[in-house]
Formats: sequence, structure tokens, C-alpha cells
Amino acid sequence: MIRVQIGARYAARVRADRLKQAARAALTVAGVRQPTRLSIVITGAAQLRRLNRQFRGIDAPTDVLSFNADDEPGYLGDVIISWPTARAQAEAGGHPPEAELQLLVAHGVLHLLGYDHATNSGKAVMWAAQAEALRSIHAAITEPQE
Repeated sequence: MIRVQIGARYAARVRADRLKQAARAALTVAGVRQPTRLSIVITGAAQLRRLNRQFRGIDAPTDVLSFNADDEPGYLGDVIISWPTARAQAEAGGHPPEAELQLLVAHGVLHLLGYDHATNSGKAVMWAAQAEALRSIHAAITEPQE
């Protein structure tokens, strides 16, 4: 089950079904076959900055954070996305905000599954998985903007 929570300020601009579609695609690409639960939260930049500072020690805004739920069987964790940051990145990249959100959801879910882009080899694997997931749902973007 994929639970989506969209902040009231962004609800009219975000389609929960598209977010769920991207999450399912990432799970499929990663080979997850068992029933899995996770949450996707769309919120503001200030909230992401607070979480980034609290959990990563980085006092700066960010686009997406993933939090594993290791202590709850069957619950993968939470993917939290900043709508304003996603919108700005979409504008800079020349693609729709919905496509940016789908990329960020896939990215966040892959982090929950242990993918990481801290090394060049890990980045290559993660970017390939993201691209495959996004191609499978015909997203308008498949590669993150560098």
C-alpha cells in the first residue's frame, strides 16, 4: 500500500495516482515482489530544510528525503518531497512539475531500498534504475538535472 499525503497548499497541483505509479515502478525495477507499504509526503521547502538540518546536519533546503522504517515489518519508510523545490527544478529543466515529482518519488523509493549515489558506481546503478522506472511509466523526464 502506498499512502500519499499532500499539503493543502499543493493539493490542486499534485496527482497522487502519478506519485503512486512512480513508486510502484521503482519497486518493480528494484525487484521488490512482496507487498510493501510506504508513504509519500508532498510539503513545503521550510519543512524539508528543518528535516535536512535535524537528520542530516545540513541547514539547507533539499528536494527529497527518504526515511527508512526498519523497526516496522512490511513498512519500507517515508519519501518526503518539497513541492516548491520540485517546481523550481522542473522549470529549470524545462519539463512539467509532475515529471519532476515522479523522478523524485522514484529516487526516494530507491534510497529506501538501499540505492545510493555517493560513489560513481552507485550513482550509475541508481540513475539507471530511476531511468528504467520512469521510462516504464512514460514519464516526461528520466534523468535528474545535474
